[in-house]
Amino acid sequence: MRRGSVEIRRIANNVSRRATFGKRCAGLLKKAHELAVLCDADLGVLVFDAAGRQFHYCSPNASWSELIQRYDSTTSDQFQGGQGMNHDHDQLLSEIARLRQERDHLEAVVRSQTGEDLPSTASVPELGHLEQKLERALGKVREMKDKLLEEQLGESHHRVHILEDQNSFLRHMMSEEGRQRAAVEASAVVAELMAPATLLGGFFPEVEEEEAATSLRLWP
Repeated sequence: MRRGSVEIRRIANNVSRRATFGKRCAGLLKKAHELAVLCDADLGVLVFDAAGRQFHYCSPNASWSELIQRYDSTTSDQFQGGQGMNHDHDQLLSEIARLRQERDHLEAVVRSQTGEDLPSTASVPELGHLEQKLERALGKVREMKDKLLEEQLGESHHRVHILEDQNSFLRHMMSEEGRQRAAVEASAVVAELMAPATLLGGFFPEVEEEEAATSLRLWP
């Protein structure tokens, strides 16, 4: 199944941004290693995070100095030596400054919308508009909270039904076992009661032998 397109933009949450950087940076360095090993390519990857920490990878058959020299030699005509590199470096710095300004502006907008950094010159209509936004956001949060509570309640009811079914099954098994045990005990009692009757209804060898001996003595 094909995934939907994801909008690429800066992550506002600091924790999520750091976690995403760690995962994607590790994946980038892993892909660089696979490209170097599988395709016998000479490459180098250098990454700096927002805190200035450095992450890099260099293919095992090359060094950073060799890669930089090869890069300088292949791009000398295009960038005109050091002047071209300096110009590219200046463009990179200007782009970084622009992105930082955009980040600061977005963070200020978020703080103002959440009421953390309201300007002292805010008018009543502006505050009313902000209040409406917060109420809509609060309504969405409550709606999501109610939905989660309903899902948890439904899951709890499902678990209760499962436990009730298991309890009923165990009770049924215990009652069946009790009936079988009672039947066995009743059979044993009947057998004990039938034993004397069998003796009374049968013959007694000792009595027959005694009668036979008496009849012999009385015979002339």
